[in-house]
Amino acid sequence: MSQRKISAVFYRGGTSRAIFFNAKDITEDPETRTAIFLRAMGSPDPNGRQLDGLGGGISSLSKAAVIGPSTRPDADVDFTFAQVSVDTPFVDYGGNCGNMSSAVGLFAVEEGLVPPPPDGEATVRIHNTNTNKIVISKFRVEGGIPAVEGDYALPGVAGTGSRITLEFTDPGGASTGKLLPTGRRVDEFDIEGIGRIEASLVDAATPAVFVRAKDIGLSGTESPGAIDAQRTIMVNLEQIRAEAAVRMGISPDTRAASESSPLVPKMAIVSPPAEYFDLTGAPVPADSFDILSRMLSMGKTHRAYPLTGAMCLAVAARIPGTIAHEAARPGGGDLRLGHSSGVQPIGAVVTQDPEGPRAEKVIVYRTARRLMEGSVLIPASVFEAEAQTAPA
Repeated sequence: MSQRKISAVFYRGGTSRAIFFNAKDITEDPETRTAIFLRAMGSPDPNGRQLDGLGGGISSLSKAAVIGPSTRPDADVDFTFAQVSVDTPFVDYGGNCGNMSSAVGLFAVEEGLVPPPPDGEATVRIHNTNTNKIVISKFRVEGGIPAVEGDYALPGVAGTGSRITLEFTDPGGASTGKLLPTGRRVDEFDIEGIGRIEASLVDAATPAVFVRAKDIGLSGTESPGAIDAQRTIMVNLEQIRAEAAVRMGISPDTRAASESSPLVPKMAIVSPPAEYFDLTGAPVPADSFDILSRMLSMGKTHRAYPLTGAMCLAVAARIPGTIAHEAARPGGGDLRLGHSSGVQPIGAVVTQDPEGPRAEKVIVYRTARRLMEGSVLIPASVFEAEAQTAPA
């Protein structure tokens, strides 16, 4: 047989898609798992289209997840996220994906990993193994299965769906162990081609770097395509991101940051509210949101906004002295983020301890849907190395 079948499910979660595997159906060998994810997605593809797999040619459509019984008493399931590079043979396990987290509770119920919940609101406690953090997912159940249809509209996703509430508890230090990895609210960088520039390095749900749009020659209202087309600016942003990775303790040097950690930290530009046009061409009034931002991941500007990145931004905006706080409209309640696909609210609770700021929780809303179920076909050659090292 030239290919092997592995049971899998295809999900949309928020503004992303991923192949979901039940842990019982996929090998535990890390190298073979990585090879499976690459072939399933169609990576690497130098043409950037992933035609030989299920990927969509951009980072938000090139993801995989493994869900199984929890290894912690305070959670119901374990969830491991994999970000699959489109054009290189690399899979990044360095962070969580908030968008795909929204589908994990649904998968747990539909696959029987948790007891069938009664109709009404179900709660599934998720242990994300990438960050060792707990995510609480709440969603509606009808007839013993998760509801799909509803009236919640998510910017960047056509139509409406049943709302899913995600609560990320104690999200600070998800990757580095510290909410402010350098201990400072603003760091200074000397970047070739720019000179001295300020940035805020924050780790909440995922590590991220925030710079002022004006400091790198942008207004902040640009579309993702317009940003990506400015190669000098993209190179400068990667230089900042790579240097930040070193200072945050994520990578030993800038070269390793670019080659081995393209997912984290994420890179974001921020600016005060100003009217812009979303990707449908509709105007987004400045008074409809509190902060304007664009975020990059895996070397491209997101067409929506990575959910973990949005959570980190919301936390950063609640820490006085950071560049995100400086750009945000003053006020309490949810932070309304203006991004390329529209406006999304994020609730962040940040308190001040004697040791400094502490992120207590972040609450976000998403929709998700099971799109396809069956088997993903993987060439048999992927399993040869595992077979050679298996005990006799």
